[in-house]
Parts: sequence; structure tokens; C-alpha cells
Amino acid sequence: MLKMIKAVLLLVAVLPLTGEVVRVEIQTREEIAAWGYERLIGKIYFAVDPRNEANRMIVDLDKAPRNAAGKVEFSTDLFILKPKQPERSNGAALIEISNRGGRGMVRYFNRGGAGNDEFGDGFLMRQGYTLAWVGWQPDVPPKPNLLRLYTPVIKGITGLVRAEIITTRKSVRAILSDRSHIPYPALDRDDPQATLTVRERIDSPRQTIPRRQWRFSEDRGHVEMDAGFQPNRIYEVVYTSRDPLVVGLGPAAIRDFASHLKTQPSYAVKRVTAFGISQSGRFLRKFLYDGFNDDEAGRAALDGVMSHVAGGGLGSFNHRFAQPSRDAHPFLNMFYPTDIFPFTDLPQTDPETGQTDGIQGRARNAPKVFYTNSSYEYWGRAASLIHTSIDGKSDAAIPDNVRIYHFTGGQHGPGPFPPTRTIGQQLNSPNDYRWGMRALLLAMDQWLESGKMPPPSAHPRVADGSLVAVEQLKWPKIPGVNFSTRVHLAYRVDYGPQWKQGIVTIEPPKVGKAFPVMVPQVDADGIERAGIKMPEVAVPLATYAGWNLFNEQAGPVDEVSSMAGSYIPFPRTATAGDPRRSVQERYHDREQYLGKVSVAAMELIRSGYLLEADLAAILRQTATRWEYAQGQK
Repeated sequence: MLKMIKAVLLLVAVLPLTGEVVRVEIQTREEIAAWGYERLIGKIYFAVDPRNEANRMIVDLDKAPRNAAGKVEFSTDLFILKPKQPERSNGAALIEISNRGGRGMVRYFNRGGAGNDEFGDGFLMRQGYTLAWVGWQPDVPPKPNLLRLYTPVIKGITGLVRAEIITTRKSVRAILSDRSHIPYPALDRDDPQATLTVRERIDSPRQTIPRRQWRFSEDRGHVEMDAGFQPNRIYEVVYTSRDPLVVGLGPAAIRDFASHLKTQPSYAVKRVTAFGISQSGRFLRKFLYDGFNDDEAGRAALDGVMSHVAGGGLGSFNHRFAQPSRDAHPFLNMFYPTDIFPFTDLPQTDPETGQTDGIQGRARNAPKVFYTNSSYEYWGRAASLIHTSIDGKSDAAIPDNVRIYHFTGGQHGPGPFPPTRTIGQQLNSPNDYRWGMRALLLAMDQWLESGKMPPPSAHPRVADGSLVAVEQLKWPKIPGVNFSTRVHLAYRVDYGPQWKQGIVTIEPPKVGKAFPVMVPQVDADGIERAGIKMPEVAVPLATYAGWNLFNEQAGPVDEVSSMAGSYIPFPRTATAGDPRRSVQERYHDREQYLGKVSVAAMELIRSGYLLEADLAAILRQTATRWEYAQGQK
């Protein structure tokens, strides 16, 4: 039960010589008596020095307004869950990089549900983590309880903005931002240079829609067309806006708050790990690439990084007129600066451009890093590029401070059970690899605290044939299951001669040759050979795939749908035409099935990919899979 303490507490942090965190205002405290925790909600105020080397990568910071000390001020929302008694802390803080203003890691790791069930089984609380969220994105939708960054704008500067519009139903009005975020308004409603184009597919030619047939809305944040935007077509508006936000102060906020946690004794924090899912995982890859892990005093901000389901992506997190929510999928948000070179941590040279670069090439203080991906990221997020050579002919070297883990047969976020069908032709994959993520979280903390080595990387490889070109995939011919070789590709793109300075001058960008994106090879059941196989995948009752083609209502039926995998049940009894063995042919009865599940789970526990404390719950969960399978034809 939550006990509200009706008070407003102002905590003023001691200002270091380097600036950074000026003060922390805690506006409400709530006691979470059941777990011995307290919830703190407030704001953080920062001041950063544009002259400091640690800040010179922040695009347009040198043009932002400064205070009397010559520093740029900004603030963010703050949300903390921490042990009420310092002695209950394990000395570790986990900062979740908020996904579009939200908070998800407590439910994720605690296996919580909706509403008041956020704390689930209390896994994070039992471990003693301090949990924190800091607003880093300035354009999150104007909804309550979302965390945001309050950043200065650069008055008077103009530049190009591109808005992609895809709808599943006919509409005469569309917002100029991604997923209801706050858009950059058009500078001039009547701008004759603004363009609207349409095309069928990512690789189809654009057709220009005459300017007289469409208009910007009165608020200049939407575009309107009387003839209507047709479903499942790709529209792009390119227009001029003014007064960009200093989006790159978002990573600086994460950096400086992480250092603040370790320098303030009241938090009882000795080490900090950042965790990010999807957009937030890409944020962490860009954070490392831009060199944000070195704070103004030259210290390491983050000790550990867990970049989850980010695939090969970076993102729009530090350039002029950046739209941080824009990502990249096979049929959504194409050609934004997401899946762009470099992809690997160690430097590689692109033979097409001559550019040499790597994700960790700029940091003096490199953290320990886990990259965790589901199977979907190989199909929809170009994940293979993080561990292959540029030509796709060999496996890339992985530095000692990095591990790469692939959850076999998973989708972008584990689907519910019983499985449901949403935007795809097949049921969504319910593969619950969150069990494995709990084990990896503790492995990361042990690596930071004591130096205990984490489990080895587990992912498909070119060398043993478990990573192949999509045309070489040996997909079985399963009745009622369509297959397509259309996979999300990463391209060489040109945003103009000022892109290295964070300024886009070509929209849409010039698109060059694609990088060779590869996918995990499968066995006779259509289950991938490599990776971490959760017990329900290691002892299967269905084919688990990382892709799921769109159904007719959601998109083109030969395109991989966004973020969904597939669950294709085995026939309960032998069925003509299905090359996969039936459930009855595989397992004599429930006891034999659960016995094999137990053996598979114990092997994962010995290898460090599962926790022994979770075994009983995993066996109960897989028992429900058996009961479901018995109801299949």
C-alpha cells in the first residue's frame, strides 16, 4: 500500500566545479511499504558549459542562450524508486532510458501487469536496485505522467524537416510528427517550395502531388488533403521549419545525472547501469557513439549499458530538427538516420564510401555493454550488422567489454499467452525471454561489482552457417503460412555536406547501396538454430519465428509487419502436408514434456542464461503451453 506524505522537499545538490547538476527538486514522496521503497518525483536542473570538451558534440549548444556564468541551462522530469533505508541498497542504480516518455522496466523485470500490479513479484526490489528515470526527449506527446526534457530553442534558425505519413485507413488530415509527438510546425503555410510525394513501397519511385491539392493546417502542425491519404501508401512532406530544439541535451542529462548519483552519498550508489528498450536501446548506442559517457570532469558516467532490441540502429537524438521518435521498420519511418553506418563497436571501413568508424571509437571511458535482441531485430532492425563484416562474408570481432545475446524465436516485445493475432497473418510470438533478461541483468551487475565474467555471447554466426542471406533460409513449407524474402535493409544515405555537423540539407536523403543484412538459419521446424533458446523454444510445441507478414488490414501482405514475430502451432496429431512432427509424435504425455523442459531450463541455468530461483515459475508457465497445445487440431 502506498502511503502519501503530503510534503514538498527541495534537495539542493552541491554544485561541482564543472557545472552539471545544479539542483534536484523533489516535489512528492510516496512510501511503498510493501517493498521498503520510496517513490520520489520531481525535476532536475542542469547547467552545462559549451566550452567543455565533453559538450562539444551537442549540436547547436554553442548557439543556445547562456547564463551569467556562460553556461546553458535546462531541466528534466525525474522519477526515482529507491530503498528507504540506505543499507538495503545493493549499491547499484538502474537508469531506464524512457521510451517516448514512459516507464517500463519495473513491469518488465518484475513481470508485473497493468494498473496497480506494476511491482509484480518484486524482483528489482528484492535485489535492492535504485531505479531512476530522467526525461531526455523534448517532443513527447502532451499527455500526463510522461517524462520530458525542457530544452532551450535556437531562435531564428531555419531548416528542412521531413514527415512520413502512413495510415491504415483513409484520412484527410495527418500530423507532421511520429505517433502524436509534438511536431516542428511549418514556417509558412503557403510555402511553394514544400513538397508532398507518395509511393507504394520503400523502393518505389516517388510521385509528386500538386501543391494546390494539399495544404498545411492552420496550426501548421498538420497537413490536409481533401482527396485523402490512402491506406498503406508512403507519403512524405518536406518543408521548412524554424527554431530547432537542442535535442542533444537529452543524452547530456542522462550522463550528468548518472555521475550525480555516484557522487551524492544520500543515494548509496556506487555503480550505474542504463537500460533501454527499442528506441531507448538505440539511444544508448548513439550515446556511446557520440562519446557522451565521458562527463565534464572526465569521469565515466555509465558503468554498464544494456541496449535491448535496438538491432543495428542509432537514431535522431542529436542533430538539428531531430525527431527522436522516428525509427526504422520494413514499412515505417524509412530513411531517417537510424540504421546508418557504423554498426559494430570496433571500427570498420566501408569500401563504398571509404569511411572508417565504430560505435565505441570516441569514448575514453568505455562501459560494459550487453546488446540483447530478439529474432525480430534480424528481420526488422538489421541486427546482423552489429556482428558481421561490412560485406557480410565473415563475423566481426567483438571487444572484451561487449556481449551480444540473441533470444531465439522472440519478437520485439514478448506477446501475451494465449497468443493473439494483431497486425500479422500468424499468431504473435509469446516467447517469454524476460526470464533470460533477469539473469543477464544480475550478470551485468556482478561483472561491474566483482569482475565476474558474464555468460558468453550467443548469436548466429557466418562461420558456422547459422547466419545467412535471406535467400538461403531453409524455411519449411508449412500449410497456411506465407513466406517472403523482403527483409528490412540498412542503406548508405546522404543527408548533405553538413551532416557531420548535425545539419540536414538534403531531404529526402540520397539513398545508395544497401548493406548486406542477414538472418538466422532455421531447422526443419522453422526454429532458428542459434541463440538463447528459452525452455518453451528448446522443447517446442510450435514454430517460433522472428517475422510475421502483414495481414490485409494492416499493410502489404508480403512485408514483415512491425515488431511482430510468429507462433505457428504444431499439429496435435500427424497431419498430411505439414512437414513438422506432431505434438503426439514428439512427446508421450505431459510428464515427458515437462521433464524435457526441466532439463533444458537446468542447462540454461548452468550456462548463466536463467536464474535457478525462477525455475519453478518457468515450469508452471510451460505447463500452460502444454494445455493450450492439447486444444489444437
